[in-house]
Amino acid sequence: MSTTAEASPGRMPRQIPYIIGNEACERFSFYGMRNILVPFLISSVLLAYLPDEASRNGAAKDIFHSFVIGVYFFPLLGGWLSDRYFGKYNTVLWFSLIYCAGHACLALFESNATGFYTGLFLIALGSGGIKPLVVTFCGDQFDQTNKSKAKIVFDAFYWIINFGSFFASLLMPLVLASWGPAWAFGIPGILMFIATLIFWAGRRKYVNVPPSRGTDPDSFLNIVRSALLGKGVGIGTVVAAIGLIGAVVMLALWALKFAHVAAWPEAWGFVITACLALGAIIAGVGFGASLQLERARGLHPDAAIEGVRSVLRILIVFALVTPFWSLFDQKASTWVIQGKDMVIPHDAWWWPSRLVKDATQMQALNPLMVMLLIPFNNLVLYPALRKMGFNVTALRRMGWGIAISALSWIVAGLLQLQMDDGEKVSLAWQTLPYLLLTFGEVLVSATALEFAYSQAPMAMKGVIMAFWYLTSTFGGLWVLLTNASVRDPAVIGWIQGQGWTENAFLMFFFAGFAFVAALAFALYARTYPMQDNYRTAG
Repeated sequence: MSTTAEASPGRMPRQIPYIIGNEACERFSFYGMRNILVPFLISSVLLAYLPDEASRNGAAKDIFHSFVIGVYFFPLLGGWLSDRYFGKYNTVLWFSLIYCAGHACLALFESNATGFYTGLFLIALGSGGIKPLVVTFCGDQFDQTNKSKAKIVFDAFYWIINFGSFFASLLMPLVLASWGPAWAFGIPGILMFIATLIFWAGRRKYVNVPPSRGTDPDSFLNIVRSALLGKGVGIGTVVAAIGLIGAVVMLALWALKFAHVAAWPEAWGFVITACLALGAIIAGVGFGASLQLERARGLHPDAAIEGVRSVLRILIVFALVTPFWSLFDQKASTWVIQGKDMVIPHDAWWWPSRLVKDATQMQALNPLMVMLLIPFNNLVLYPALRKMGFNVTALRRMGWGIAISALSWIVAGLLQLQMDDGEKVSLAWQTLPYLLLTFGEVLVSATALEFAYSQAPMAMKGVIMAFWYLTSTFGGLWVLLTNASVRDPAVIGWIQGQGWTENAFLMFFFAGFAFVAALAFALYARTYPMQDNYRTAG
């Protein structure tokens, strides 16, 4: 494997097609299994021990969002192993093999809950492990002579992700219905195996940047450590200690259930507890470090200290974005369940009956609309708003994106109310909430990466990516916490007393949750000190 660029000056590196081909197959494999997961769980794995449909729906949502939490937590592990020990190529290859094993488990153990859940864990581990590395590994293939070609490749990456997601969302529900779960989960597994082979085939052409092995004395963690511990105990040190102790206490209270001591809410399982503990650590250490960051001055360069300050500010922005992900990821759970109870308008002349036969396929609207909305926003909407005198800043786009996503859930809730009243609602109406949610996604997700990149110094952009993936983890946490709370008999009784069903209540609750987040985001954005940390030319 090469350690120096093999591309001719100014030309596209010859190894890029291997990375793009790998990404195309991997994304199809991931979304192919992910988007049929909830309906399969409801109709198969959970059927054996949860005969009640409402219970199966709730359990399927919990399993799905626990899986998503894992997918976006394990990038921390993959990034750490790559940076400290193995480098990007080896880490991606080995985690890809784990990924393949997970798909094999889904296909082989379709009727065995233990084997199936093992497969989900392996996919979360494998997919999460490679998630922060493939894009950055692709960037490593460029240098100063051909860096202008990098934008083309990164645009191709985003397009390939949505292209794979579109066809996977459209086709895999049909395979599940016609050929059964072995093929429906087996085909994504085959695609992941092909992805791994493609990636391995380019091994002699790649540029491999060696791992840093934690030798940077001015890394984010080293500066935070200096701020908290470098000059004795301070108020920030105490705050950080409270966060760490709080995390240990949460995990200990949860563990007491094995001694038959009810010291922790029964509905808050390990996933919820671990996420809450992680949140306590991040909040305590982050806030503590911000209180006494000046104590690191003299021990580290001023520029590095200001970089940490920027990262800590960005973490607040990211925290306010987490409610968006609690809405977005439920399109593959709550909205799929809602769609199953809607009427597919096969008798309408405009409905593509030969292609769209299952409510699960509505998820294909999201990547299709992304591919259409991004050029529309960049070429039409944003220029028009600028001509009207509106300054379309990154933070404003993100704030409006959260609010528009909340609006999509208002629309979904209104559709649910009609269904709860006994009306037959056409599945075509789900197009409207999908359009609003996707518009919100484009404003939030694509913009957030641009925003974070501009705000974080070059040396800390990897740290920012790790924290960005955690926003989806905490989005899933809010879903699990809310679902666990709603299942309390007292809460169910109150909801029913208002004349609502649980589904309708949750839809309006999450909409309100996101509206509050959008308001808090707007207030924080007014005081946020913008930075410009793009690298200089040359």
